[in-house]
Amino acid sequence: MDFHFSEEQEMVRKLVRSFVDKEINPYIAEWDRQGIFETAIMDRLGELNLMGVCIPEEYGGSGMDYNTLAIVCEELERGDTAFRTAVSVHTGLNSLTLLQWGNEFQKKKYLTPQAKGEKIGAFGLTEPNAGSDVASLATTAVKDGNHYILNGQKTWISLCDVADHFLVFAYTDKSKKHKGISAFIVERTTPGFSSKAIKGKLGIRAGNTGELFFDNVRVPAENLLGEEGEGFKIAMSALDNGRFTVAAGACGLTEACLEASVKYCHERSTFGKEIGRHQLVQQMIAKMEAGLQMSRLLVYRAGCLKNEGKRNTRETSLAKWQACDIANEAANDAVQIHGAYGYSDEYPVERYLRNSKAPVIYEGTREIHTIMQAEYVLGFREDKPLSKPVPSWPFEDLSVK
Repeated sequence: MDFHFSEEQEMVRKLVRSFVDKEINPYIAEWDRQGIFETAIMDRLGELNLMGVCIPEEYGGSGMDYNTLAIVCEELERGDTAFRTAVSVHTGLNSLTLLQWGNEFQKKKYLTPQAKGEKIGAFGLTEPNAGSDVASLATTAVKDGNHYILNGQKTWISLCDVADHFLVFAYTDKSKKHKGISAFIVERTTPGFSSKAIKGKLGIRAGNTGELFFDNVRVPAENLLGEEGEGFKIAMSALDNGRFTVAAGACGLTEACLEASVKYCHERSTFGKEIGRHQLVQQMIAKMEAGLQMSRLLVYRAGCLKNEGKRNTRETSLAKWQACDIANEAANDAVQIHGAYGYSDEYPVERYLRNSKAPVIYEGTREIHTIMQAEYVLGFREDKPLSKPVPSWPFEDLSVK
């Protein structure tokens, strides 16, 4: 593993950091207060070629590696979790899944405009009664000639009111349990499709999250992703990408907590000295720094495996679990360092704490990842090669014949 970023990666980091400092940080507190998802940020990310960072150039992307995507996600979440979430869903869960599982028609029609930032992609797996237990989903897809008719509901879907294309999972054969799940590309404009935002969230208030509804939605058979019954495998491979971006973003949140806390430590004095001189405060600062560096190592390790085209479910799970827990602890400590001011939105750390909770839950709860890691160690779980290999970097010969 090379621990040094390339010149191109350093340029990307500086680009995104500058963008966040100029176009997100000055406004994010007000967007968060009002619950506004600023769609213009998505347009700007498209203009900066950041919506298809690790999508091959032949499909409209920038053709960079997976760790460059991690850099982008880290820097975006240093500004706010909402915009990292948008890239995670659009690129990690949707576009990279189309790259791995889509045929040439689907890649040209859906992946290319998404990679260019012309269209937005989202991911529809979670349901009111199906979260960690994916096999409990109730959405159905019934074959009817050259179409499938979808009925059901999804919830906690990021970009629900913004996305143009949705990757939706539904049962085509309930009797086969998880082996009867299939994946479909659904366009927002399809009759019978609707969405509704969820209000009153604890955190990520500047993000768009909500529900999807399918009322006899007719989806062309050509929009079936993969084969019938491959939906569960497709969903799990998508989560390997989504969890990777979530873990990378958590590094950015930890860094934001650290930056805010260090600044406040130099500004605030008690008992005749800066609070940063007090050992218990130093302990919290040191824990943030150690957690940030450990999280990055886990993320970039997973990224290296992805670059090599190797299955990385175990490594990505560990990175997601630990990085998100560390970010949650860092945000809690940041509020503690700020004292009573940390309880006010005059400072950003209360927003960091609220935002830090969701990633501990979505894309595999802390508890699910704990079980996964224990089962790997105990020999109860083993990763088998996927029927569709993970696209390796540099991307070559990806066309599906």
